Order: sequence, then C-alpha cells, then structure tokens
Amino acid sequence: MTLRRTVSIDAGSVSLSGDLVVPDDARAIVVFAHGSGSSRLSPRNVAVADRLNGAGLATLLLDLLTPREAADRARAFDIELLATRLVAAAGWVRSQPELAERPLAFFGASTGAAAALVAAAALGDDVAAVVSRGGRPDLAGDALKQVRAPTLLIVGGEDPHVLELNRAAARKVRAETRIVVIPGAGHLFEEHGALERVAGLAAEWIAEHLVPAPSRR
Repeated sequence: MTLRRTVSIDAGSVSLSGDLVVPDDARAIVVFAHGSGSSRLSPRNVAVADRLNGAGLATLLLDLLTPREAADRARAFDIELLATRLVAAAGWVRSQPELAERPLAFFGASTGAAAALVAAAALGDDVAAVVSRGGRPDLAGDALKQVRAPTLLIVGGEDPHVLELNRAAARKVRAETRIVVIPGAGHLFEEHGALERVAGLAAEWIAEHLVPAPSRR
C-alpha cells in the first residue's frame, strides 16, 4: 500500500508544508525544490512526482517558503535560504524510520535547481543524485565545484539562454554530469510529451545512481 500524507518540517524559525508519497518497497526518496513563483502544488512537479512514484521512488514535494515569504519575489532568488531549507528537509527525511536508510535524491526546477545543488554540496555523499528541469544551476555559484552527486541537467531545446547557462555550470561540476536537451521543448516543458520525457529521464538517472544510505556515510 502506498503511504500518502501531509507533513510539517521544522526549518529553524519556520515550518515547511510538504506532501509525502511512499510506494511499497520504495527504492529511494526524491525531495523536490520548485522554482520561483511556484509551490509544491505545481502541476508540472506533481506530474513528475507521480511518474517517479510509479517507478518505485518515494517523493517529497514541499514549499521552501512560507506563504508570507513567497509574497516577496526576492525570496525566490535567495538560493542560500532555499538550500538551507532543503538541508533541513533532508534531515527530516533521515529522522523518519520508513525513509532513513533509503538513498536520497533532489529534483529541482528553475531556481530550485540551484538550491538543490547548493544543498547537495553541503550534504556530500548523503545525496545519491540531482536532477534539474529547466534549472538555473549557474545560480549555485562556487558550490558547483563541491557537488559530489551525479547531476542530470534537462533543458528544453527552445530555451537557448538557459541551455547556455547550464552548459557553463556543467563545466564547473566535478561530479558525473550530463546535459539532456529535449528538442522542441520550451522552458516550462508544456509541449506534448515533453514533461513525460523529463520524468522518464529523471527516473532512469536516479535509478542508475542508487547507493544505500549507510554505505555513503
């Protein structure tokens, strides 16, 4: 039976709301970091999460900002703050008996991808993989050189500026890194079949890089 529940995660002075889905015998837990102007209810990330659940991966969709914080547009670009909250979410995952020993991965979109990479750099070997969808990994700055998790950067072919930013960022990541361009897809991957392709690529990448949590510490 698949476990589904709403959770509250302590992140210092605030509590973050999240939606947790854990399929039977989940092989890993994927924590999502949505992009600017979005939330854990983003239909695109929900669609990707559903596909990952079908592939036997647990997912945690969460709001990295409180509703009040989200009203301040600048907060969505505070990568350090978002990354700190992702690290707190990872700590919460490790405190849950049903999740503690499962490999941990991050899936980030837009600015959330930068936060995922900064958090991955901070957490080191405790992160098995990172996937970026139309992300801004360039905003992770110097943390890119510290990322040890295999990183997949997925970019739409009709999003040339973001593609160049991804290529530049990939050159700074010392871990295994791959860029996949989806032909005909724009920044939001709204074109027919584009999001399904993203989900399939993410599931494959994470499955290829699963390492049991105890051996990574």
